[in-house]
Amino acid sequence: MTHHAVLSDDEFLDSRRFLVAAKRLANDLAYGTDPSQFLGSGTEYVQSRLYQSGDPIRSLDWRVMARTGKPFVKQFEATKALPCYLLIDTSASMTVSSLPRSKYGHAVIIATGLALACLDRVSPVGMIAVGSRDLRIRPSLSRDQILTWSHELKKYRFDESTSLTRRITELAPMLVSRAMVIVLSDLHDPGCVGAIRLLAQNHDVCVLQFRDPAEVGQQGTGFIRAREVETGHLYMAKGTQELVKQSAIEQSMKRGGIDHMLIDTGKPYERNLRHFFASRSILGKAQR
Repeated sequence: MTHHAVLSDDEFLDSRRFLVAAKRLANDLAYGTDPSQFLGSGTEYVQSRLYQSGDPIRSLDWRVMARTGKPFVKQFEATKALPCYLLIDTSASMTVSSLPRSKYGHAVIIATGLALACLDRVSPVGMIAVGSRDLRIRPSLSRDQILTWSHELKKYRFDESTSLTRRITELAPMLVSRAMVIVLSDLHDPGCVGAIRLLAQNHDVCVLQFRDPAEVGQQGTGFIRAREVETGHLYMAKGTQELVKQSAIEQSMKRGGIDHMLIDTGKPYERNLRHFFASRSILGKAQR
């Protein structure tokens, strides 16, 4: 079956339409969030304290005063931009697809859109490839740097092994202060969910999990003989068996308090993605 409405990875990643789509996605993800001009202006409420001589009248906390009968003023602290790290899975399982555009193609466009949206909120963005290649970019506010690494990600291979668990383990001790970490992967790396949960104990973590239609079990197909693209390992499985234990992943993410969204590449997901980020104020967490 030919999907004429969707450009293939080769066509899309190398075309001008890629940047246009990334900018549109950035606008969608940033829609409805607080404008970045308030960053650092001291607008985040912390607590109320007793009034002291010289405190501005406009800071009076009228609700507390009505309850206690004493003058209280509100205290604020300057919001701070948390660095955002995008962990992008460049491994072979992301590039093999039953559709013209692979999980990897979708992940790159979403990552670029997220990076541009973070810049709109004055949050520095960095990127780490979690495949075989050693591609790591420190967080910055440079738009040119984002476009450079997104261009680099347009190059892909079909023989990279995954390193998601190892990259997360390496990243954790490097984060000296709280950070936002967004993982874009199919989560085919054994042990990665545990590593993600450990990271989420000290940082804000969001996981965008990608799934190809071929990874969903089909009724009545009997047994299939398959080869894992990253390891070359041969295995037998029922046609009704999912390659990834999805229910276990979702339960583990929920127990760990991790924002998680499953993206089926065979279905439209843009509206759900926008709702996912808006309803959880994920980009808003990048300002503290």
